Amino acid sequence: MIRVGVLTVSDRSSRGVRPDTSGPAVAGAVLAGLADSQVIAAEIVPDEPAMIAGTLKRWADELDLDLILTNGGTGFARRDNTPEATRAVIEREAPGLAEAMRAAGLRQTPHAMLSRAVAGIRGHTLIVNLPGSPKAALENYQTIAPALPHALELLRGSADAEEHHKRGE
Repeated sequence: MIRVGVLTVSDRSSRGVRPDTSGPAVAGAVLAGLADSQVIAAEIVPDEPAMIAGTLKRWADELDLDLILTNGGTGFARRDNTPEATRAVIEREAPGLAEAMRAAGLRQTPHAMLSRAVAGIRGHTLIVNLPGSPKAALENYQTIAPALPHALELLRGSADAEEHHKRGE
């Protein structure tokens, strides 16, 4: 079972001013495409670094999630704090995931280069920042989805995954 959390970062959605459409869209994509997955946690927090970081830590350390997908707060706006909050809690970066999302996004729009999204590892939890718009969040998720099962196996320390990795598979 792959245990997943979806964290929406949005001042307006956290206050109930705007409905959260990105979080449910991402959760639906995970359930539809990531075999044997379950969304254990879904929450909306404002663009406050301490709240973002606190939720990421709690979900990784206490809920023992395998994958946390954030959406929102990755752009240039003054209140976009998700990358900084993520960097504050991860132990190792996974830059290839963010690079792949930006590269794929550039085929759709030049604005993809404005993404400051990061990805990284805390313990055995993979944390990935997705954009806030439902369309962009889904496109970015679909870009990395093929690599997620193997990445999560490696993080869980699967002997088979380690052997495949050593052989370059």
